[in-house]
Amino acid sequence: MVHSILEFDVRLLYVCHCLAVVVQMANYKVKDIGLAKEGRMLIEYAEKHMPVLMHLREKYAKEKPLKGMRVAGCLHVTKETAVLVETLHAAGAEVAWSGCNPLSTNDKVAAALAANDVPIYAWYGLNTEEYYWCIDQTLKMEPTLTLDDGADLIFTIHNKHQELIPKLYGGSEETTTGVIRVRAMADDGALKYPIMAVNDAETKHMFDNVYGTGQSSFDGVLRASAILIAGKTVVIAGYGYCGRGLAMRAKGFGADVIVTEIDPVKALQARMDGYRVMSMNDAAKEGDLFLTVTGMKDVITGAHMKVMKDGAILGNSGHYNVEINEPDLIALSTGKRRVRHALDEYTMKNGRVIYLLGEGRLVNLTAAEGHSSSVMDMSFSAQLYAMIWMAKHGKDLKPAVYEFPLEMDKQIAAHKLKTMGIKIDKWTKEQAAYARAYAEGT
Repeated sequence: MVHSILEFDVRLLYVCHCLAVVVQMANYKVKDIGLAKEGRMLIEYAEKHMPVLMHLREKYAKEKPLKGMRVAGCLHVTKETAVLVETLHAAGAEVAWSGCNPLSTNDKVAAALAANDVPIYAWYGLNTEEYYWCIDQTLKMEPTLTLDDGADLIFTIHNKHQELIPKLYGGSEETTTGVIRVRAMADDGALKYPIMAVNDAETKHMFDNVYGTGQSSFDGVLRASAILIAGKTVVIAGYGYCGRGLAMRAKGFGADVIVTEIDPVKALQARMDGYRVMSMNDAAKEGDLFLTVTGMKDVITGAHMKVMKDGAILGNSGHYNVEINEPDLIALSTGKRRVRHALDEYTMKNGRVIYLLGEGRLVNLTAAEGHSSSVMDMSFSAQLYAMIWMAKHGKDLKPAVYEFPLEMDKQIAAHKLKTMGIKIDKWTKEQAAYARAYAEGT
């Protein structure tokens, strides 16, 4: 009898263990949970280079401004993103996460988050169906806040899960392409809950877009191709903040830089910054390396590919893989082979070859690790502020796109300077009075 009871207890413990494993597996889907230890080391390394966000984590872990909030996130799963996720949790939020690009997830980081009880659905190499399945899983928590990069999460809610909208306080959008998308929704009367344009924060687009994109894109180009940039003709499509960063880095490497634009003001600025400016039709004949950062489809098409040099390399740093028309490239070629990680060689019918970086997706994430932790420190501090702001004010706002408050921008910049050991000047009382003394003249 004793033996039977013990046997029953052992079996019961085994069944409970199995049920626990099933529940655990249901809360995440990643490539390999065994990668968690390596992922945790990457996250800890990022934390050392994100002092502003870590300062805010310490502060808000005590205050819990996100207590009761449920955040669904759709953003590149990198070591920096993991620091943001765990900071949101420390601030009191429940968090569920998916990646915002099929080829940008770091499987080690995803495993580390899963091992830390974060419901995460992300792995490198998703197909389209899997990609949207992952987003759907994060929405099962019935979020009160959304945090997006590219607006796929926002659009999925509007398109498939409108029953969740009454529960939402608001959301935020990380990137230029996504802000353009949600503004178009707002202009069309289709946006159903308030969104903060974090991309437009000064501490985001002036640093992340310029210095982050400029450096990390060439990191991806070099890892994938191992080419020498010096002496090459590099064509940059688009001269917004990201394009300026790319052009600056290309020039620093010793390249001859050509800029293509549709905006006459930006084109004029590029010329006065010292770059050649021309149409893509003309640039296509000259370029050795092409990088697109426009957010628009069909920037490089078959018509351009037909006149490109043998060995031309095409890459994209815009959010979606539509800027380089890959179907045109396939139609013009007789074959394709993967010659290096994230580098495909297409052989044209006349014998020329054209190389495509990272399948036309974000080259800095498909071929490298994305932006450095130091610059994402500011962008993700802005995301944290946006979530706290929306949790406090969102229910009182109409559906629209809101600017990031300047005062929060200044707080982030001031603390970043402090961590760098930099002191700046302040107005004296007399200067402050003079600034308000509108009657004073010469």
